[in-house]
Amino acid sequence: MRFGRTSKAVGIAAIAAIALSACAGNSGGNTPSTGAAKTGGTATVVEVNAFNTFNPNTADGNTDINSKVSYATHSGFYYIDNKLNVVHNDKFGKMEKVSDNPLTVKYTINDGVKWSDGTPVSAADLLLQWAAFSGYYDDADPKAKTGTSYFSYAGDNTGLSLTDFPEISNNNKTLTLKYSKPFADWEIVLGGPGIDVPAHVLAQKAGLKDTQALIDFFKSKPRGDSKAPLPADAKLKAMSDMWNTGFDTKTLPADPTLFLSNGPYIVKSMNQDQSLTMVRNKDYNWGPTPNLDEITVRYIGSAPAQVQALKNGEADIIAPQASADTLEQLKALSSQGVTVDQGNQLAFDHLDLNFSGPLADQNVRTAFMKTVPRKDIVSKIIGKLDPNAKPLDSQIFVPQQAAYADSAKNNGSSAYQDVDIDGAKKLLNGATPEIRIMYNKDNPNRVDAFSLIRESATKAGFKIVDGGLGKSDWGKALGKGGYDATIFGWINPGVGVSGVPQIFKTAGGNNFNQFSNTDADKLMEELVVTTDRSKQDDLQKQIDKKIWDSSYGVPLFQSVNVDAYSDRITGVKLMPNQTGVWWNFWEWAQK
Repeated sequence: MRFGRTSKAVGIAAIAAIALSACAGNSGGNTPSTGAAKTGGTATVVEVNAFNTFNPNTADGNTDINSKVSYATHSGFYYIDNKLNVVHNDKFGKMEKVSDNPLTVKYTINDGVKWSDGTPVSAADLLLQWAAFSGYYDDADPKAKTGTSYFSYAGDNTGLSLTDFPEISNNNKTLTLKYSKPFADWEIVLGGPGIDVPAHVLAQKAGLKDTQALIDFFKSKPRGDSKAPLPADAKLKAMSDMWNTGFDTKTLPADPTLFLSNGPYIVKSMNQDQSLTMVRNKDYNWGPTPNLDEITVRYIGSAPAQVQALKNGEADIIAPQASADTLEQLKALSSQGVTVDQGNQLAFDHLDLNFSGPLADQNVRTAFMKTVPRKDIVSKIIGKLDPNAKPLDSQIFVPQQAAYADSAKNNGSSAYQDVDIDGAKKLLNGATPEIRIMYNKDNPNRVDAFSLIRESATKAGFKIVDGGLGKSDWGKALGKGGYDATIFGWINPGVGVSGVPQIFKTAGGNNFNQFSNTDADKLMEELVVTTDRSKQDDLQKQIDKKIWDSSYGVPLFQSVNVDAYSDRITGVKLMPNQTGVWWNFWEWAQK
C-alpha cells in the first residue's frame, strides 16, 4: 500500500503504523442511500492539487488528487472504509490466503469484469501490476551506479520481492503468489483499491501481439541480480518507460486507451489545471454501484476561494487547506445547509533535507533543523484551528497512536523543540550555505511555512532561495534535483507497515532526499515480515530514532482534516486517510 503526497494542511504520510484490520464477510456491496436522495444527478468536488497522470502508482504521480481520480475510475479486490477496515470486494473477484507456510495468496477475477473498451480484466493486468510493484527485474546497485531500475513504483517493493514469478491459470483469470517469508501487508499489496494500467494497452504500445505475449515475455526474463547486472533490456525498458510516464497528462488524451476505466466512472473531459469531469461507467456492476451520473473535480488551492465556491453553489463538496478563518467561514454557512466535518487526519506536513549539495554535511543539516521555527509554524497555520496542536515529534507516528509518546520521548526530537540560532551558527562556523526550498506555491499554508523558515534560517547565515512550484508541478519535481529542501505532506492509508520503507529505505520508491542508513534498512527489512503489532511498534521506534539521529529533517505538525458539503448532496462521510471523503463516493447522492 502506497503512502500519498498531499497538499492539504493535514498532510501526513509517512508511516503505516496503524494495524491492519480485516473486515471478514463484508463484500463491499452498494449501501442504499437514505432520505430524499435519488439515483442520478451530479456533484462538484473541489480539491487543492491538480490532476496530472492516469497512473498514480509512479513516484512522480503519487499525489492525493491522482489517487482519488483513480479510485473513482478503477476497481479491485478491496477498499478501506472510514474505520480503517479492509473491505473485500467479492463482486470484483476473490482474494484468498490459501496457505500460511509458505504464505500463498490466490487472486481470482470474476467473469464480466472488463475495461471500458470491452477487454476483460485478467491475470495479465495483475501480472503487470506485480512486475511494476515488485522490482523483480531490477538489477541496479545505487551505490555502484550499475544496472537498471525499470518500473518507477512509488511504494515499497520489499514484500513482493519475496515472491517468485507468479503462477497464472490457463484461463488467465487467476494469479497465485508464493512468498518466501511471512509478509505483514499481504492483503493490501496487490490488486487494489484499483488496477490502474491495462496490460493489453501496454502490450500494444510495446509492440507485442497481445496479453499472452506480454505474459510470455515476462516469463522469459530472469529475476534481476544487482551483483550481476545485465545490459538494459530494450523491450522491458520500453514497457517500463510507458508505465512510468506514458499515462502522464494534464489534458484528455486523443488516444482513449490512455485513460481506460474498469471502475464506476470514466473520465469525460479535462481542463488543464482547472477541472476534470467523470461520467458513470454504465457497464460497471462489479462493486459498489454509484448513485451520481457525473462528478466534476475542480482544483482550487485557495481556501477562501473554495469556501466561496461552496457558498455560491459552484461546489457541493470541498476539501480545503484549512485555517481557523476557513473554519469560521464554513460554520457561518450552516444556515445555508452546509455541514462541516473536522478531525485529525492521518497526515503531517514536514521539511525534508537532501543528503546532497550543501546539506550533504550533517553539521549543516543539523544547523538548518535548529533554525526551523516549528512552534511558530504550528501557531500560525493550525493553532487557531486546533488550540491543542503541537509540533509533531515523530517521523513515524502521530499522537493518536499508542507508540507515539514513547517514541517522541526517546528519538532525539527534544533537541529541536525551540529555535537555536546560536547553536546553528556554531555548527556553520562562519559558512553561509545557499538552500533552495521547493514547495507548492499555490498552497497558502506551505507559503506561510516557507516564509517563517526563511526568516528564521536567514538569522543563522543561511541564504534561502524560493523554489516554489505550481500545484500540478511540485509533485513531479520531488527527487529530481534542483532544490535542497522541500516542504510537503505525507498521507497514510491507515493500514499496514510498508509505508515506512517506501519513504526511508535506501532507494525506496518515495525516498526523495536520498536518505540511506544501513542499520535502518535492516530494521525495515525485519519490519515488513513481522506480523506481531507490538514488535512492529518496537521496530518502528528504533527506525524513528535512526532517522532523527541522521538529521533527516523535521516533521512540522499533524494535519487537521476539514471537509464541508452542501445539503444538496447526501452520503458524505469523513475519512482520516489519503482517500478522504472519496472513500464512499458511490454513496453520494443528489437530493
